[in-house]
Amino acid sequence: MASILDEYEDSQNIRQSSQQHSRLSGTNIGITHSGFVNVRLEEEKPIFNKQRIDFTPPEKINHLAVCNNHLCMSLGKDTLLRIDLAKPDQPNQTELGRKDDSKVHRLFLDPTGSHLLISLNTSECLYLNRNTQKVRSLSRWRGHLIESVGWNKLLGNETSTGPILVGTSQGIIFEAEISASEGSLFNTNPDQYFRQVHSLEEDGKPAPVCCLEIERGLENKYFIIATTRKRLFQFVGKVAEGSEQQGFSSIFNQNQDLLPSFQEFPANMGYSEITFYTSKLRTSPKAFAWMMGNGVLYGQLDYVRPDSLLSDVQVWEYTPDIDLSLNKPISIVLTQFHFLLLLHDRVKAICTLNGQVVYEDVFPDKFGTLKRMIKDPAGGLVWIYTERAVFRYHIQREARDVWQMYMSMNKFDLAKEYCRDRPECMDMVLAKEAEHCFQNKRYLESAKCYALTQNYFEEIALKFIEAKQEEALKEFLLKKLNNLKQSERTQITLLVTWLTELYLNRLGQLESDGNSIIFQETRDEFRQFMSSSKHKECLYNNRTTIYDLLASHGNVDDMVYFSVVMQDYERVISHYCQHDDYSAALDVLAKHCDEKLFYKFSPVLMQHIPKNVVDAWIQMGKRLDPKKLIPALMNYSQMGSTQQISETIRYMEFCVYELNVMEEAIHNYLLSLYAKYRSDSLLLYLEQAGTHASEIHYDLKYALRLCAEHGYLRACVLVYRIMELYEEAVDLALQVDVDLAKTCADLPEDDEEMRKKLWLKIARHVVQEEKDVKKAMNCLSSCNLLKIEDILPFFPDFVTIDHFKEAICSSLEEYNQHIEELKQEMEEATESAKRIREDIQEMRNKYGVVDSQEKCAACDFPLLNRPFYLFLCGHMFHYDCLFQEVTPHLSAYRQNRLEELQKKLAATTQSSKSRHRPVPKDEGDTSSLGKGNAGTSREQIKSDIDDIIASECVYCGELMIKSIDKPFIDPQKFEEEKSKTRQLPINVSVNVRHP
Repeated sequence: MASILDEYEDSQNIRQSSQQHSRLSGTNIGITHSGFVNVRLEEEKPIFNKQRIDFTPPEKINHLAVCNNHLCMSLGKDTLLRIDLAKPDQPNQTELGRKDDSKVHRLFLDPTGSHLLISLNTSECLYLNRNTQKVRSLSRWRGHLIESVGWNKLLGNETSTGPILVGTSQGIIFEAEISASEGSLFNTNPDQYFRQVHSLEEDGKPAPVCCLEIERGLENKYFIIATTRKRLFQFVGKVAEGSEQQGFSSIFNQNQDLLPSFQEFPANMGYSEITFYTSKLRTSPKAFAWMMGNGVLYGQLDYVRPDSLLSDVQVWEYTPDIDLSLNKPISIVLTQFHFLLLLHDRVKAICTLNGQVVYEDVFPDKFGTLKRMIKDPAGGLVWIYTERAVFRYHIQREARDVWQMYMSMNKFDLAKEYCRDRPECMDMVLAKEAEHCFQNKRYLESAKCYALTQNYFEEIALKFIEAKQEEALKEFLLKKLNNLKQSERTQITLLVTWLTELYLNRLGQLESDGNSIIFQETRDEFRQFMSSSKHKECLYNNRTTIYDLLASHGNVDDMVYFSVVMQDYERVISHYCQHDDYSAALDVLAKHCDEKLFYKFSPVLMQHIPKNVVDAWIQMGKRLDPKKLIPALMNYSQMGSTQQISETIRYMEFCVYELNVMEEAIHNYLLSLYAKYRSDSLLLYLEQAGTHASEIHYDLKYALRLCAEHGYLRACVLVYRIMELYEEAVDLALQVDVDLAKTCADLPEDDEEMRKKLWLKIARHVVQEEKDVKKAMNCLSSCNLLKIEDILPFFPDFVTIDHFKEAICSSLEEYNQHIEELKQEMEEATESAKRIREDIQEMRNKYGVVDSQEKCAACDFPLLNRPFYLFLCGHMFHYDCLFQEVTPHLSAYRQNRLEELQKKLAATTQSSKSRHRPVPKDEGDTSSLGKGNAGTSREQIKSDIDDIIASECVYCGELMIKSIDKPFIDPQKFEEEKSKTRQLPINVSVNVRHP
């Protein structure tokens, strides 16, 4: 029992696979050409795959029910076997506890798999919940043989069924509710209530209720389907929102006055069965199939229809091998595209699309007669059982061949829906649809479909050409072009060129016919095609060919548009210029801001629309190089109108004052324009340009020559001043204005001699040319470098002294004042020299007292042991200690000088010892002083050494201050010491290894 579902045998799989394969291979859909080759690497599994459960029942199987992966099985007389299919190795066996001769008539399992109803042939009914072992009797149900149950899918749960409908063999429909709880002390029955709501009849007599189904539609509308042996009843009604728990009696009450809607068939085989197909769990069914005496009524369920739930109803009549007297169908199950009929020895699968028997499976006699077939809506498995065996069917990829059926029915949209993941099948469907549309003269639709197929391109194109359908051919080429990859450049080029020719032909034809609306629509479509980003690269690479095609058709407007799309603005602007549409040409230039095109077309445009051109230049700003625009400006400013000249000056001023262009050519050109046409702006420009040569951006010599040619003397003076040619500036300024000359004369501030010379020029001019003595005297007051004696030679001899009396007196007073200042400076210098001599004399007599216990400040040894130095600050150093302290702080030059002096001192000492004159030191020094050069040289060397090392205290002087940023330890010595310490452990380790 532990392996009831884990082990099974695949019965008849090989035979079924071969039948399925032969059926598929025999299908002829009439498609002769396809780009796909269907190669299957392994044999495809059949749709209906039967598996026998490896289970031998201890007793005969009477009934079986499956729902929500829970299986219930009635064995023998009194045994009930329950199996959770998720845990097949843990079956549960329960005894019904019946001691009479009652037998199980039917088993009913709710959609949750929690509630099991057991109908007995003694008109009793038992209840068993999934979570209990106790079988409980439904006392209110006693006396009714239960034939069908309509479960409540909305309110049913594991503990309660909610309101349900129950059909009996007497045609009565009851409403009931079952609860799994034990109930109260006074009510221990699981059935909450059991009341009649309706009864069904056939031919005026009660008829057993074979099936019941409850479905909820939109807006709380409920549909109840009930079947008898020959009739299918529909009850439709609304239940108030929130009152679903009250049951369905209101729906039947709404139909009391009217006869319920039903369908009836004449044949009667003693029972009927209805089944439904649900695509997803806990959703409403989409289709139904009713097995009755005349065949199988099947169709769709439409919840929107107000009166009936059934739609697209068809009847499948039983095949001749099904004889109702000998071989009645037992059960029916509905799948997505098939319904399965269970006969006493076989199973037949009929396709609901075409009514054909597509599968038949015969069971061997050793298993016994087939009893019933059930479908589990949760797992989608179909279960069949006999008295001694249980089988189940796996339905795999049921929709795999549906596309062929839809295609044969010319339902191409549905066919494509079911072969989206199979490109070879999709290709066949599209080809068949394209051929169908072509034969029905729906050429555009045919072209769209053909473009998606892998059929031969040439055949399809010729087909449309022979039919003279250029629009369809164009649509086919467009679709084909959109489906090509970017790497297929040759094909793209061919299609783009061909489409361009088709568009141009169509436009020419429409233009000649005078159909303006369609012409404009076609032109818009053509331009959209030319501006497509997907084909831009191809159009650009083949733009010469496209231009030739456009030119051959005389289509100038589209050629201009294509040029814009290709960003071939040069061709567009040339076209506008040739047609004297200069404004349009400038609009293209301004829109696309191509500097090279501005340089090329500005001369032409400047000639005709100078103001607009300059506006465009100004808008471009720094993106244009003004120097490259000068040739055009100079050309037309010389031979053009006043407006051209004014606009040229406006642009040059924009470059100079707004863009701050420093190019000499620009400034020179603006200067020339000012000189020729705007003399009032010339001097202002020169003054704003700067007063120093480093600030000037124009050529000074060119400016001087230009101003001189046009006689602008003030401008010339200004240029001379900038060139620092002050004499020329003063000479020229004297021809214009004496005040201007005075301004120029004061410019050389650092050169008093030049200033005096310039002022003398002005004075001479005033005296000799203007003969104005008063002005000459004013020159003396304006320049402090001029004296009366400097300008007296310029006056004629007959001028009396009265004119210069004040000037002469003022000059004499200045001389006297200067003499007094010199005397005072001499007295101060004498006093200072006297004080210095006194300080020197005082320093000679200064001395210091050294105690015998004093120590050297550097080495801390007694000071009197060796020659030493005593500083005014109190620090005392041995000679050699001071030498060592001072030397590192000296510059390289002073160190070399000190070393040189030491060598000379050592040489003089050696020469004095070689004379062998041992005399006392004091006497020796005295004699050496009197002996001339040798003694003097030695004392001078010592004095020079003292000046270097003892000029100041090493601790208190500038040397210590300058050394504040130097490290205490010399970096080089630090690295040497560090390297020595690193080598020490190595030596120790070596000694340890080799003792």
